[in-house]
Amino acid sequence: MPRTSSAKPLSRKRPVNLTLSEGLIAELKGYTSNLSATAEALLTAYVVEQKQARSSRQQQADQTVAGWNALHAQVGSFADEHSTL
Repeated sequence: MPRTSSAKPLSRKRPVNLTLSEGLIAELKGYTSNLSATAEALLTAYVVEQKQARSSRQQQADQTVAGWNALHAQVGSFADEHSTL
């Protein structure tokens, strides 16, 4: 599997240990001759996807906060009329 553009082509490699089922490894050998490169490409894509999802959730939270702040500026706090002070 070719490298994706987000992977650093000259990045240092580090050995890691993974535990995978024998059946999966046997099946993977039919699809790729370089399991490390394939795993790296798939994990790189996963990281990009997770970063985008996190960014999307943050944008949604920021919009929600902005909406609540706008409502508070117009109407005030719902608790203001119930203050015991």
